[in-house]
Amino acid sequence: MPKITFVKTLRIILITLMVLSSTLSYTQDFDLQGHRGARGLMPENSIPGFLKALDLGVTTIEMDVVISKDSQVVVSHDRFFQSAICLDPDGMEIAKKAEMEHNIFLMNYSKIKKYDCGSKAVSEFPLQEKMPVYKPLLSEVIKAVEKHLKSYTGYLVNYNIEIKSNPGDDGLYQPIPEVFSDLVYNQINRYLDLDRVIIQSFDFRVLRYWHAKYPGVKLSCLVGNVKSWHKNIEALGFEPTIYSPYFQMLNKAEVKSLHNAGIKVVPWTVNETGAMKKMVDMGVDGLITDYPDRAGALGLAIKIPYGEDR
Repeated sequence: MPKITFVKTLRIILITLMVLSSTLSYTQDFDLQGHRGARGLMPENSIPGFLKALDLGVTTIEMDVVISKDSQVVVSHDRFFQSAICLDPDGMEIAKKAEMEHNIFLMNYSKIKKYDCGSKAVSEFPLQEKMPVYKPLLSEVIKAVEKHLKSYTGYLVNYNIEIKSNPGDDGLYQPIPEVFSDLVYNQINRYLDLDRVIIQSFDFRVLRYWHAKYPGVKLSCLVGNVKSWHKNIEALGFEPTIYSPYFQMLNKAEVKSLHNAGIKVVPWTVNETGAMKKMVDMGVDGLITDYPDRAGALGLAIKIPYGEDR
């Protein structure tokens, strides 16, 4: 029987570890979230955008959901077709003054799918690749992401799903929070382990409902006001898993105070590398960005095990 040298043995161990690392779930302390997929590089809230974010090593994909007339959960930031990014079913421009008339809540999904929300150039994101895309169903996104994870990345990611609800718009652009929330829950409970899901919202009514009815789901309190975190949490009525403020409203003392209260901090939307470094220095638990590639260059992303070539 041939003698196995120490070097050969070490090589076998290393190869075994590499194989295992490509098949096991990847975990790391810093949570890099791709905002609406990778909005700086691909059409927002699109399946190609989410897959791009995965290829750039995000640990969480962040998205928004709205509800159609036929009670479908649609992945979309706006509850209408925004003129700046979408073309109507005939490929025509949507007038800015008329965009809110293209109300998703009043359309069946068969019509929603005919709009193109990826072919227009978006001046805010000059690097964004243009392609015809439609607003997908939440179920479609989950299936596409899970297939991509299984086929290529070898690690799991979480889903941060924002429920786009505004007090005062019930029945106009959205169902009431209870109905909205139950529709979303039914989808994620069907396709995902709940421990991989975060529900976030600016509408505290939504968060309170999830806290009461679905206590096992992690909740993120989105805020864009100048109130202290104490005041916002007091208004919410309970301590969420995550506090998610606009990044320019955050300071190191507040991060420390939130951590002392047992609350994680994930600011939005951090796009410049200098700001990313500043957030990391403050001790945040993650960040939401339109440019996961920039975060990756800082070493904040998962190292993709399969390389660039497929």
